[in-house]
Amino acid sequence: MKAMTKKALEEAFAGESMAHMKYLAFSDVAEKEGFKGIAKLFKAIAYAEQVHATNHAKALGIIGKTAENLKEAMGGENFEVTEMYPAYDAVAKLQGEKTAERYIHYALEAEKIHEDMYKDALNSVENNQDKDIDKVYICPVCGFTAIGDLDIDKCPVCGVSADKFVEF
Repeated sequence: MKAMTKKALEEAFAGESMAHMKYLAFSDVAEKEGFKGIAKLFKAIAYAEQVHATNHAKALGIIGKTAENLKEAMGGENFEVTEMYPAYDAVAKLQGEKTAERYIHYALEAEKIHEDMYKDALNSVENNQDKDIDKVYICPVCGFTAIGDLDIDKCPVCGVSADKFVEF
């Protein structure tokens, strides 16, 4: 792929990905405010943005087989844990941005768990086995992730009650 086209697709992928997430967040707000129709509209258009981002990712060759995707995901999580979030945390501390510090801490702690989960999943794929994952729980405040039965009363990262976790 030629450089200008690649750069354009990378920027489009980033923009569509951001729009997807932003619209999902907007949908949650509209839902909480009682605007169910508008929430549905945001959620539907978020899906359209996901379709666009996925198409751009395919054109860029970002999406591969499961083992390749797991390695890519592990690399991304590792970058976030070892470089990105520590640097962002230092900036937030330097500038006294307490809210940013808290959310960066939440993300950093969750990302550590995610990288290990991907490593375990990759091991399964390399042994030609699927992961026996019945349930995955996500803390809606910090993103802490647990696989299997949720045997905690509260989130170990942010302290939210475990009954608030979202089950997948």
